[in-house]
Amino acid sequence: MSAPRLVRSPADADLAAVLLMNNAAVPNVNALAPHEFKWLVEHAAYFRVCEDAAGLVGFVLCLPSDVDYWSENHRWFLARYDAFLYLDRVVVAEAARGSGVGALLYADLHAFAVGRWPCVTLEVNLAPPNPGSIRFHERQGYARVGARESGESAVAMFVRAV
Repeated sequence: MSAPRLVRSPADADLAAVLLMNNAAVPNVNALAPHEFKWLVEHAAYFRVCEDAAGLVGFVLCLPSDVDYWSENHRWFLARYDAFLYLDRVVVAEAARGSGVGALLYADLHAFAVGRWPCVTLEVNLAPPNPGSIRFHERQGYARVGARESGESAVAMFVRAV
């Protein structure tokens, strides 16, 4: 039986742990310098953490479509969609992967997005490959709508209507 979990807004005291969790998840997400992380937090339309009795076990951070973001992936969606909630990063602590944390975070995210944006967008690494994430997102109702390559990296672009 898994420990009870809570999805909540992050407290200031959580931010250092969230940044560490993010940077420990490379290459599934890109590493962030503290000033980049601060910018993302300040511009997030949706930012939640998941915790259990052991502490933080995951987080998700999304940006609105109308923010001036440096991400080429965000710009890819901006060129193709009028309005969207961009899921910039989601991380589940390694010890909690496969235990339902991601599905819990996504259920909260999708409930939040209804009536605010027509869709949620995101990308998943193709190079380096992340097949587990692709399967997870397909189970969550995301459809692949394209791909973007940059140097040695490539990502699959996904959208889910809300």
